[in-house]
Order: sequence, then C-alpha cells, then structure tokens
Amino acid sequence: MTSMGDKGSIQTQTKVLSQDSWTQVSCPCCVSKQVEPLVLIQLSDNVQPVTKRWLISLIETSKRHGGAALLAHPGEDECGDVVVVSAPRCTFLKATEDLGLCKKYHNEDMVAFSYHDRDNFSNVDDMQEFLTLAERQYIVKNELDSLQAQKKQRIPGVPEAPGVLEAWENICQKLVRAGVIKDIFPLHDQQRLNDLGRRWYSKKQIWGQPLDAIQSYFGSTVAFYFSFLDFYTWALIPPAFLSLGVMEEDDDGPSVSGHMVQAVFSMLWSTLFIELWKRRSSSLSHRWGTLNLAERFAGPRPGFHGTLGLNPETGRLEPLFPEWQRQLRVGLVSLPLVGLFLGLVVLGMTCFYHGEALVQGFHQDSGSLFSGVLLYMPSIAHIVYTNMLGNVYHAVAMQLTEWENHREESSFQNHHTTKVLLFTFFNNFAVLFHIAFYKQDLPLLRKRLASMLIGNQLVNQCTEVVVPFIVDRFLSAPHKKEQEDDLEMDKLRAQRSLPPYPGLFAEYIELLLQFGYLSLFSCVYPLTAVLLLLNNITEIRGDAYKICKLFRKPFSAPVSNMGVWQTAFEVLGFVSVMSNCWLLLLSPRVQEFCLEGGISGKNIILVAILVEVQYEGGELGLAFMIQDKQDCVRIKREQIEIHSLQKVLSSS
Repeated sequence: MTSMGDKGSIQTQTKVLSQDSWTQVSCPCCVSKQVEPLVLIQLSDNVQPVTKRWLISLIETSKRHGGAALLAHPGEDECGDVVVVSAPRCTFLKATEDLGLCKKYHNEDMVAFSYHDRDNFSNVDDMQEFLTLAERQYIVKNELDSLQAQKKQRIPGVPEAPGVLEAWENICQKLVRAGVIKDIFPLHDQQRLNDLGRRWYSKKQIWGQPLDAIQSYFGSTVAFYFSFLDFYTWALIPPAFLSLGVMEEDDDGPSVSGHMVQAVFSMLWSTLFIELWKRRSSSLSHRWGTLNLAERFAGPRPGFHGTLGLNPETGRLEPLFPEWQRQLRVGLVSLPLVGLFLGLVVLGMTCFYHGEALVQGFHQDSGSLFSGVLLYMPSIAHIVYTNMLGNVYHAVAMQLTEWENHREESSFQNHHTTKVLLFTFFNNFAVLFHIAFYKQDLPLLRKRLASMLIGNQLVNQCTEVVVPFIVDRFLSAPHKKEQEDDLEMDKLRAQRSLPPYPGLFAEYIELLLQFGYLSLFSCVYPLTAVLLLLNNITEIRGDAYKICKLFRKPFSAPVSNMGVWQTAFEVLGFVSVMSNCWLLLLSPRVQEFCLEGGISGKNIILVAILVEVQYEGGELGLAFMIQDKQDCVRIKREQIEIHSLQKVLSSS
C-alpha cells in the first residue's frame, strides 16, 4: 500500500500538468480534485493534431461505446507529441475485480475484491491507499491494450494505407505499426523513487531489502525477483562455509570424505532451498494480494487473434482460437524447431572438439608461432558460433511463441521462457556434462567450471557495478544538471530520454546458471558457493541501482509467484541428485574406495543407481513433508475461495 507521503509526491508531480485539462468524468463517485498522472503515451514527432484529438477522445470514451474509460491529458498543448493518461476510481475498482486481486476487507482479512461489495473494503475511497502505484499503472496499460475497433474505420490524419482499422483490431498495436505511437511507459514518481533508493541500495548494511516498498512501486513481478535473489543469497551461506571446510585437495580433487560430504549436502540443500522458497513465495503472494489471481477471466493479450465469438467463460465478445490448434502448432512445429537448434548446439560442440584435436596435432608437428596462435581459434570460433546461434534462436523462439497464439500473457511468457531455458541450459551445461560423463575427466571439469565461474563473475561485476556507475556519474550527470537548472522543463517528458528497462529475463537466466553450477557440479569445485555468495552481495545493490536510476519505470503485471522460473529451479534441483551421484562415482578416490571394499565393474554402477534412487526418494519425501504453503496461508486461500463463491451465489 502507498504511504501518506505518496500524496505529497503526487501533488509535486502534477504541478507540471494543468488540472483543468484532464477529462471531466460524469460518474459522481469518480470526481477527484486532483488527478494523478500515471502513464505517458509518446507519439511520433509529426503526428497530426486531429489524430491526437481522436486518440484522446477514444481513451476517454466509455467502454460500452468502444473506449477505455480512462482520463487523458494533452500534455503541453494539442500539437505536442505526448498524451498523459490516468484513470477514474470506478475503472480502477472494476479492473481490480477482473484481475482477481485480494484487498483488505472491513475485518482486516485479505479477500478477493468484488465491485458490488466495494463499500465493505478498506480504503476503497482513496485509490492511492487502495491500490499500489504499480497496480494503478498496470491497470491503465491493461485498459489501453484492450482497446479494439468496434467497426472498420479510418484513423484521422493517417494516410489511407496504414490508417485503416479493421473491425475488432487492436487499436494500440495498429497505432504502433502505423507510426503514430512510439512508446507507452509508466511515469516515475521522483520523490518516492528517491525515498526507495535511500532505503534500498544507498544504505550501508549488506542484508535486507524493503520488499513491500519495492512491490508497491515496481510491482510484484520485480518484487518477487528481488525477494528470490535475497533468499537465494542468504541460502548460499551454509554451502559457502561447508566448501571452506572441505578444501583439502590434491591433484585428483577433493578428498573422498570431502567429496562425499559436498555431494550429499548439495542434493539436500537444493531440495530444501526450493521447498522453503515456495513457502516464502506463497506467504508473499498472500501479503501482496496476488494469491487468487484470475487471469483467465481477463481480456486476451494484445497479440492474440482468432475468430470473433462469445467466450464461454466470460460471456464477452472476443477473438476465439481452438486449444487443439495451438497444441498442434506446438507439437508439430515448435518442438521440432527447438530440437533442431539443440542439435546445432551439439554439432557446434562436436566441431569444436574436432577442430581442437586437429590444431593440437598440427602444433605438435610444426611447433611454430603460427600454430601456437591457431590453438586459440577453435575456442574463438565456438564462442562466436554459440553467440550467433543464440541470437538467431531467441528471435525464432519469439516468433514461434507469437505464432502459437496464446490468449493469456502469462501463458505466452511461460512458453517463450521455456523455449529459451531449454536452449540456454543445453548451451551452457552440455560441455560440462560431456567432460564429466563422456570424457570422465574430473580435473578438466574442475578447471573448466572454475574458469567459467571466475570469467562470468568478472564480466558480471563490470556490467552490474562498474558500467552502471560510469553511466550514471559521468555520462548522465550533465543531462541531470541541465534538467535541474531548467525549471521550465517538462519533468514528465524528460523521462523519455531514459532507455526502456530490459526486463528480468537475463537476471533470472544468470541466477539459474548459478544454481546449476552450484547444485550440479559444486562437489567437483567446492569454492563455487563462495564465489556466488560474493557476487550476489553486489548483485542485489547493482540490480536495484540500475532499475531505479538508469531506466524508465517498467510495467509490472500482478503475479502470484515466479512462474516458469520456479519450475526451472525445481527441475535443476531434481537433476542435481543424478549429477552428484554419478560425479561421486567417477571420483578416483571413490572408485579406489569401492575397489578396496570388493565392489567393482558393473556392481559399482548398480550401487550408484541404488544410491540415486534412494536419494531421489528421499528428495520426494522431503518435498512432501515440507508443505508449499504455510497452514495460515492455505487456510486464508480456502477462505478467499469460499468468500468468492458465496458472493457469486448471492449475486445469482
């Protein structure tokens, strides 16, 4: 929830915009003396005034007449290239019900919001208290995205070819393609942002983050990432201390006792970490009111298309697309193409090893300076190949997911993320698995893992700490000083100079790779946890600094957990049991120990399989004993569902 200080920052921000130019709503319950600017629509430089007036009129029109039922402000004047958007109270409340957000009831319980029962909810008359800033901005964006042409029409002031709207075509997408809209982004509230920065990345203490303030300002999507990063960093402390205690090594690697302890601990740790995080996640989603989201009842995502008809679940007129056609596209086209790219990864790895062998043989024969330089060529060629292949694959994965035509935004993101995760996992871990289980060269595996970790940490520290510091202090500082000196500058328009936030995709990929190195191979290189812990201490502050200082504010949809990322971590935790069991078997010390005990040949493999099955069973048992949700959260969710059902029955 927003604090009382938020209203002061709103008053400061709205001084830039004349309150008289905001839309006057006819609904008496929505009349407000002061409107909060939430979202900025950046238009093209040569947009016609008639086009801008038409867009503002469309934004202001009621939903039953094909509009968005929002509030619009023309910015400086009608000829300007910005439109500032807000929303009236009734639009906020109806959207809160559509999203399935839970809010405090009069008895202080978190209950799924109902528009017809709105008077029984706390702070329902004050939108700055009832909804967080991130929720208000997402609702405005969601309403803009849901704009659809009621009939075929022309866009005023736009040439005929790109300016024709077909019936039920998404209006915002059409305006982007026609070059009318450049971008749509939420506005920063500078006073609140500065207060958050002082509590977040500017403080001297290492641990702890203002998660509720992050969720209020940036939304639950961002808050869940930083909560997970904080939880994961804390969880690295036990394996880091353990790794320092088992560092007795020789040329063959860790001692047999250290190797076994590290392997067993990694298996248990990964399971406990995932299960405890799921409990933490459910607790946060209840606290933030996202435990009972109902996305399937919301409108389709902007890119969704199909035959116009009545949705059997919502009863609304919208595009419909058969599920069997989507599954057919996934099974017959998407999966084979993903498999093709994974095959290309294997082909690249095979060519790398083959080229490396050829160059080494040539160098042994000639021993010249030229052949010494050639030794580096296979590695350079492999790096260039994997990077180019990765760029092509990411574009193909996005196009495939668009073509699959998912109705909900979460479904689209989950399918796209799954495609990229498969490729990323294969691209980063295939070499390590090849060295470990095909070559069975643990010293080489340890060296390769150490080089990858240290190299990644150095690159990460440069990109996460050094580069943001240089950009903010030296490159952006002159522009900030100019803005401070020019009191007439439009503070809202000044935000357009910031680049868009790239999202959390790369950040989650980085954490997933970290978790993979730690859970799959740390028994070979125990210092993995120490290196990751040191990196993540600065990672938290670096990521916070970047999102607050260097980018535009991102839109953030309400979410109840990390989505497909949580599943990815669970899969890695399950695979870690198999990996550690077989790495334990391949250790020369362990093999010698088995031979001394009279276990050899196929019996060693049989013992490894039995141990793996036992640990997998233990992992499942541990996961079963640790409930995903705390009892209080589980009871609250059941109460929310019962309360929602009672409201439906009473209204019918």
